[in-house]
Amino acid sequence: MPELPEVETVRRGLEPAMVGATIDAVELRRPDLRFPLPERFAARLTGRRVTSLGRRAKYLLADLDSGDVLVMHLGMTGRFIVVAPGGVVREPGEFYVAAGRDATHDHVVFHLSNGHTIIYNDARRFGFMDLLPRVEIETSRHFRAIGIEPLGNALDGALLAGLFRGKAAPLKAALLDQGLIAGLGNIYVSEALHRAGLSPLRAAGTLARRSGGPTQAAIRLAGAIREVLEEAVEAGGSTLRDFAQPDGSDGAFQHRFRVYDREDEPCPRPGCRGIVKRAVQSGRSTFYCPQCQR
Repeated sequence: MPELPEVETVRRGLEPAMVGATIDAVELRRPDLRFPLPERFAARLTGRRVTSLGRRAKYLLADLDSGDVLVMHLGMTGRFIVVAPGGVVREPGEFYVAAGRDATHDHVVFHLSNGHTIIYNDARRFGFMDLLPRVEIETSRHFRAIGIEPLGNALDGALLAGLFRGKAAPLKAALLDQGLIAGLGNIYVSEALHRAGLSPLRAAGTLARRSGGPTQAAIRLAGAIREVLEEAVEAGGSTLRDFAQPDGSDGAFQHRFRVYDREDEPCPRPGCRGIVKRAVQSGRSTFYCPQCQR
């Protein structure tokens, strides 16, 4: 599943084509994705101008001049294809390079006033779209239980200590809890923990002192999370097994992975002689160096 940097890459690729344009027509080639599409979905979108395109966690949010917000989630294999005037095709965030595009999975098509066509393609249909009033976004089923943004100003060592204080759950599991921190996924948590020198197996509560204040480990981890995500966004995300960028090229951050998917390779930390190991936590692969991550 695309993680926060991949979704942000998609947002940046769609923004120039969508923002400021009016939706002239919407083609619905099926009535549902993961869930049924909202009632009168096409009619409520037609004639509306896109005023901004944002992101919350792994969701894309297109604000409309009607006061509604088009909420979009990529699921596992969702992708957007942008067809510019003249027929030039590009894919913002096409992370599924090996899969290729099968047009039979083009499910929703937006025709815009500036001549662009935006196609939503989703082979497995785990993605979804919703249409909600902006005033109801934070209390909606999608967002009411979502935690803080990891790239927001609020994330620091003190916040991590407060979130994790008293928690016996493994640190990695706590970081993946979307109700605490929104948008973090398996890859970037593994990478951030390695940069911070912290074991994914240690108890999350160890990041807080008895007083409730942050340990040095918490401060290091907050910096590592921000650093990894910012680098990944700048690199256009990570291209994985199934899973390019606004110009159709691959995301490049996978070439900077220090531990993810590098089982049995030497730890890249200078001076460390450890070997990267793989463990399974909550059904997901965790990669870490037992020598330098404590």
